[in-house]
Amino acid sequence: MTNTALHIDHLARIEGHGNIHVVVKDGVVETVEMNVVEPARLFESMVCGRDYTEVTYISSRICGICSASHVVTDLRAIEKIFDVRPTERTKAIRELLVYGSYLQNHATHLFVLAAPDYLGTPDVFPLAELDPELLNSALGIKALGNELCTRVGGRSIHPITAVVGGFTNEISAEEYLELANKMEEMLPFMVKTVDLFNSFPVPDMKSEGDLLAMVEDGYYPIITSDNARFLHAGETFDVDDIHDYIEEYLVDHSAALLARVKKTSSPYMTSALARVNASWKHLSSSAKVVAAKAGLRPPELNPFKNNVAQAVELVDALERCAGICRKLADGEYEGSSAPIAYEVKAGRAVGYTEAPRGALFHDLTIDEAGKVVEASILTPTAQNVANIEADIRQLAEKLVGEGVSEDKLKLEVEKLVRSYDPCLSCSVH
Repeated sequence: MTNTALHIDHLARIEGHGNIHVVVKDGVVETVEMNVVEPARLFESMVCGRDYTEVTYISSRICGICSASHVVTDLRAIEKIFDVRPTERTKAIRELLVYGSYLQNHATHLFVLAAPDYLGTPDVFPLAELDPELLNSALGIKALGNELCTRVGGRSIHPITAVVGGFTNEISAEEYLELANKMEEMLPFMVKTVDLFNSFPVPDMKSEGDLLAMVEDGYYPIITSDNARFLHAGETFDVDDIHDYIEEYLVDHSAALLARVKKTSSPYMTSALARVNASWKHLSSSAKVVAAKAGLRPPELNPFKNNVAQAVELVDALERCAGICRKLADGEYEGSSAPIAYEVKAGRAVGYTEAPRGALFHDLTIDEAGKVVEASILTPTAQNVANIEADIRQLAEKLVGEGVSEDKLKLEVEKLVRSYDPCLSCSVH
């Protein structure tokens, strides 16, 4: 295959709508474009002029999977502006809420969107006959994520109980213990799932872009730190200084703003794989064992391994959240989850969480009356698009050099993009 124009329109089994165009001429890959074709959804404009109490309910509508992350990210920004310091109990419950979305997202991506690539099926439905136990257990993980978000956040998507300084409602100790039991019952299945996804053959490649993830001494953080790190550049920065480290830019072929490392102009990946690379030694004991068994340990730069990293994170989330639930039931966290008193102040701050798909930033400026003056949202997929294009180019060059068929090239490119678990709708927010 020395000349081809590969057009993948309406890429299947991802969230949102996008196209891929790859042009090969005389055996050389000339053009690689990831076209995000969805129009802007204007969430940043929607929150401007609104009272700070409305912001979380609006921005959570950006995504039906990561809505809990958007809520907690906004709350973290607002609380920094108002100098509100949530109790340890509130932070633990927020962690449960965000991990609920991890269970929802990772289970959906792995089993519904990614698995058919490796099982030779066009979609997930043949699994009902090929391996009904696998499918039912996978749906059970997703259902458990829904239940965790519902109990902690008030409903399975777009949570309503998390507010500035705490929660308006908290479940009983008995309910926490019930959740802990369910999570521990799911662990054996998830351990097998890591082995399953690790058994799938993937091309041998290493992404040349950087990796970005939240970091914290002694912990695997998803909501508890304000420090982000570019692993290759070796730069750790406070998220309030984000514009000194991350640069967004426009391209003609995409409705999404792309992002790169400001210092090096390198694209980068933010994802489960980035988190595992950044905080591998802080995984839960079970997750660390299965990750080591799968050979997933730093530095792991193959983007296809993001699927394995998500499976490892599900093991980690189940074990970690079961422990959090038991501590909450036993009253081991300091303070109450009830909202604490605070004073509305003017200011600007950046909220930061690790959403299921990667780093999520909300940059908010609020005036003395508590109205939002400016808002900027940087989602994981928007940050990943440039690195996806770079990885597609590398993969295409490798496969063209090996003389693969056009159909094989198309399939492997699609698998690569799906391994990122992109949400193209969120990339234009």
